[in-house]
Amino acid sequence: MKMNAYVAGVGMTGFGRMMDRGLKSLGAEAIKAALFDAGVDKREVQAAWMSNAAAGVLTGQECIRGEVVLRSVGMGGLPVVNVENACASASTAFNQACAMVSAGLYDIVLACGVEKMYFEDRAKVFGAFMGAVDVEQLQSILDGLQKSAAASGASEASKGAGKNRSMFMDIYAAAARSHMQRFGTTAEQFAMVSAKNSFHGSLNPRAQFREALTVEQVLASPMIAEPLTRPMCSPIGDGAAAVVIVSERKMRQLGLENPVRVVSSVLKSGWDHGAGEAGLSEVCAQEAYEEAGLGPRELSLVELHDASAPAEIMAYEAIGLCPKGEGGRLVEEGATRLGGRIPASTSGGLLRKGHPIGATGLAQVVEITEQLRGHAGARQVDGARVGLCHNGGGNIGADAAAQCVSILVRG
Repeated sequence: MKMNAYVAGVGMTGFGRMMDRGLKSLGAEAIKAALFDAGVDKREVQAAWMSNAAAGVLTGQECIRGEVVLRSVGMGGLPVVNVENACASASTAFNQACAMVSAGLYDIVLACGVEKMYFEDRAKVFGAFMGAVDVEQLQSILDGLQKSAAASGASEASKGAGKNRSMFMDIYAAAARSHMQRFGTTAEQFAMVSAKNSFHGSLNPRAQFREALTVEQVLASPMIAEPLTRPMCSPIGDGAAAVVIVSERKMRQLGLENPVRVVSSVLKSGWDHGAGEAGLSEVCAQEAYEEAGLGPRELSLVELHDASAPAEIMAYEAIGLCPKGEGGRLVEEGATRLGGRIPASTSGGLLRKGHPIGATGLAQVVEITEQLRGHAGARQVDGARVGLCHNGGGNIGADAAAQCVSILVRG
C-alpha cells in the first residue's frame, strides 16, 4: 500500500558475537536509543511490532517474545504483534507498523527486531535455518543442491549443507553458478562486492567486521560452497534495531527537523512462476516505485539483502539498477561503491555489518534514515535524498518465500 508515515527515531546495537547478552538486553538497548532519538516517552507508544526469527529454536522463547522484551523496559499495556517471517521478519514488522500509521489507526508506534544467534552448539544454529524452507521437501532440496554441485564440479558445495554452514549458502552458491553460466559473471566480480562492503563496513562503528579486504584476499579465503569463499557469505550474529514511526500530525507536533518519510513499502510472498517471468524482488520493487512515484534513477543509495555476494549482484538487476545480467559489470565499474553513481550497502551490508536475521530489515531502515538525515559520518552519501531497503527471507522453489521493498525520502 502507499504509505504516509514518518521515521521519528532510530536505534541499533552493534552487531556481533555477544555470548553474555540475551534478547531482553539487546532489544532494550535498541528501543531506548530509538525513543531517545525520537524525543518521545515510552508511555506515548500506542502499539509495537516485534520481530524475531529463531528464538523458538535457539533459546526456547516462544509465543510472547515481543512482550518479554518490552516488559523488560517497562512497556506494557499496549498491543504487541509478534512477527516471524524468516530473514524478512524485521522489514515485515516495519511494513505493518507503517501501514497502521498510514491508515490513521495510530499516531506513534514502535517496530523492533532482535536476534540472538551465537551459541556454543553451532550445529543447532545452522539447523535453525532449515525451517526457512518447506520442511516436507527438505531432503529433496538437499539432494537437489548436491546434484547441482556435483554437476558443476563444486566439491565443497557437494557436502556439509546445513551441518557446518547454513544451507542457504548452498542455495546462493547454486544461484551464483547459474548466473555465471548464463551471463558470464565471474568469481572476481562476486569478490568485488565483498571487498566493497568490507570498505563500507570499516567505516561503520556498529558493524560486526571492521577489516577492509582486497579482492585478492576475498578470493584467497577458505572456500565454503563454490564459488563462495567465506567473506562472500554473511555471518550469523547477535543484535537489535528499532524504529519509532509516527503520523504526519505527530511529526508536526514533535517539530522534527529533517523528517524522513516512508513513501512506499511493498510486502509479498513468493509464488510459482516461470523461469523467464519477473520474480519476487522485481515485482516488489516495481510496485514500490509506482507507489512512491519514483524510479531507480532517482535513488541516492540502497541497502540490499546481500546475504551472499552474488545475492547483491542479482539484487542490482532485480530492482532496476542495471539490466539483467549486468550486475557484475555494475560493481566492477565502481558504481555501487561510496562515491559511485548508486552506493549500495553503505552500512557494510549483511556481509560485514552482520545478519542477526530478525533485526536485519530494521537495521537497513536505520542506515537509510541516518544517511537521509546526513548523520552517517565517514560513510555519508553526499546529498542523499531517496533510499531503498530490499530485504528477503526464506526460500520456496526458485525464489524467496517473503520479500519487502521500502522507499524512504528526505523531507
